[in-house]
Amino acid sequence: MYQIKGKIDSANAAEFEKEIMAAQPKEIDAKELEYISSAGLRVLLKLTKSVGDVTVVNVNSDVYEIFDVTGFTSIMTVKKALREISVDGCEMIGAGGYGSVYRIDPETIVKVYHAASLEFIERERELSRKAFLLGVPTAISFDTVKVGDKYGVVYEMIDASTVAQLITTAPASLKMLGQLSAVTLKKLHTIKADSSVFPNKKKSMIEWVKSIAQYMEEEEAQTIIDYIDSIPDRDTFLHGDYNAKNVMVKDGEVLLIDIGDAGIGHPAFDIAGLMLSYLVMPKATTEDRVLSLLGFDPALAQNMWGVMCGTYFMTGNPTEIQRITGMLMPLALFMMTYHSFHYSVLDEEAIAGRVNRLIRGKLLPAIKNALPIDF
Repeated sequence: MYQIKGKIDSANAAEFEKEIMAAQPKEIDAKELEYISSAGLRVLLKLTKSVGDVTVVNVNSDVYEIFDVTGFTSIMTVKKALREISVDGCEMIGAGGYGSVYRIDPETIVKVYHAASLEFIERERELSRKAFLLGVPTAISFDTVKVGDKYGVVYEMIDASTVAQLITTAPASLKMLGQLSAVTLKKLHTIKADSSVFPNKKKSMIEWVKSIAQYMEEEEAQTIIDYIDSIPDRDTFLHGDYNAKNVMVKDGEVLLIDIGDAGIGHPAFDIAGLMLSYLVMPKATTEDRVLSLLGFDPALAQNMWGVMCGTYFMTGNPTEIQRITGMLMPLALFMMTYHSFHYSVLDEEAIAGRVNRLIRGKLLPAIKNALPIDF
């Protein structure tokens, strides 16, 4: 990446122009840039006319203000240098597929990503901001930071605990917490979202099928695509990963701490995700793995599904809960199937085994007997 440093003003702008126009960079590292005058900015303006979009990164706060007040932040992409923090000694309050959440102090937390690009993280942060503006009870995001060799996002946080932590501390509270979580999820599903901001879950899942289609027959992949495509379209806001480690509670109020998988579509996608967590996965993997995924005793998982399903659909009838479970099972099985391929390194024998066991043994038969999604 092309680097600029020191002070750029009228005294050295001509030399700066000669060097940068010869290099024609589209990305510029300004970590060591101390100051830039209007003369230097005009050189960058000339560069954008020559190469098109230019990105300037690692800009300190003072220099960023110069870019901002002169309007250059709308002419090119200008990114501030990231603040560096440490989570040594900080309490981990949640963990998921993408990262772990640490409490920095009573008012702020940081989500540290395992292995994600800065572009991905900024996209998730923007989704969180847009969700907050829609009225989703999510934490306010402050800034993107460096945490060792990883990236993170700092959020505000009330003094709250995750549902998983609360169930672990007091198992008898499961019913109350499951009901509260289900009521909150149903309220989320009254929010209408913009498809230009949030990804369409149906389209995303069809892309999931295509990404693993190489492991099955063309007709089998098409059967799965047709099933997902049959799910009714909605412009409903979806959380995307509504599990007990992403839902925090304080004095009966809920706050969500992970909106990275948010999208729009039919509520079935969120509810099938609950089934994946509380019904499907506990029967499909080891107890230690389930404990890691849930954050609380796996023996309680099925109870959590019964409480949340009954509350969401306003029924205490076991037969009706069983019907709903059967209706959404193909979607939950597909989610498990995709994750089993996407997040694993498999040899040919393991791939063949999973195709036969998951796709041909469970998913395709479930789709064949699927009930229409009717809510």
